[in-house]
Amino acid sequence: MAAVADRPSPEVIRMARSRSTLSRTLPLRAVVAARRNGVIPGRSLAEPGSRVTGEQAGLLEAVVDWGLYRDGRRQSAADFTTAVELARGGDGFIWIGLHEPNMTQLEQLGAVFDLHPLALEDASNALQRPKIERYDDVMFLSLRTLAYVEHPERVEAGGDIVETGTIAVFLGETFVATVRHGRHASMVGLRRRLEEDPEQLALGPSAVLHAVADKVVDDYLGVTDAVLQDIEEIENRVFTPRGSTAIERIYQLKRDVIEMKRTVAPLAGPLHELAERPRRLVHPEIREYFRDVEDHLARVREQVASFDELLSSILQAGLARLSVAENEDMRRISAWVAIAAVPTMIAGIYGMNFQYMPELQHRWGYPAVLTLMVVVCGALYRGFKRNGWL
Repeated sequence: MAAVADRPSPEVIRMARSRSTLSRTLPLRAVVAARRNGVIPGRSLAEPGSRVTGEQAGLLEAVVDWGLYRDGRRQSAADFTTAVELARGGDGFIWIGLHEPNMTQLEQLGAVFDLHPLALEDASNALQRPKIERYDDVMFLSLRTLAYVEHPERVEAGGDIVETGTIAVFLGETFVATVRHGRHASMVGLRRRLEEDPEQLALGPSAVLHAVADKVVDDYLGVTDAVLQDIEEIENRVFTPRGSTAIERIYQLKRDVIEMKRTVAPLAGPLHELAERPRRLVHPEIREYFRDVEDHLARVREQVASFDELLSSILQAGLARLSVAENEDMRRISAWVAIAAVPTMIAGIYGMNFQYMPELQHRWGYPAVLTLMVVVCGALYRGFKRNGWL
């Protein structure tokens, strides 16, 4: 009787079996919520079979998507741990993407793929400069992202024309991990496009590295085109007759162009290394593709440099135009003051109330003085008009 009482009921067995399959059918974020509530007995990403702790569940929250790829095609896996084990066994590679993880979450990621602490520290920095490093069997590449801020969003962004972010890529023989900081440069569309090209993805993790670098540089090109339109708009406004100089907006654009230069210029070194220097983790065919990315980056750098020079010229022209406008206003004011000084002087003389003054007793004295005022003021007006003061 005791044995029968300790045996779980059929309903409990059915619920337990459904729990083991929930993690295979639910979306990732739903799985995270279910694991936190204890509905799904989770697993650590590093230790199969153990329950998910709060920190490890936090790592899942930072994961946007992950997948196991074999011969360029995405494979189905029971869980992340199984996929990592298959990749380590030579059965394809795994690609995991994270968005704005904290340092604890990055340490959990480092425990899975044996990542160097210095590389993890660089990946946690949202302002990390572009660079390429090698840590044992893992290559680390950091890139700065660039995005154009549309006009309705600029009030919330503090008036900025562009926004920057960071993408860190960890590349190994059997994995590639992307860590993104910032709200732009999403990898969702990139993953979809790569999965639609299995031949490219079959070249290994370095195909993902190239795709990320290519997307970042293509975003640079889109931003430079949009900024060029803003510069042309300001240029037309500055040089249009009676147009506004928009000095504040010129300063804003120039500041953003300097930020673009800081974002774009340091990436030239890492891309040149990837394009020209053979690396064990980069497929030879992929290395050829990096040359095209390097060429696009050179075009972006030239455009940004020309933007800086053009804005400096526009700024100088705008300031010169303001100075000329102020001089013209001062000349107009001075001319009208000179014209108004004549009747003021004559009226002031006759307002001194002396008994013996010329023309005080003359019948036509008053109209004669008024006529004198009009003639002198008219002569002054004609002279100022002829000299361009009025």
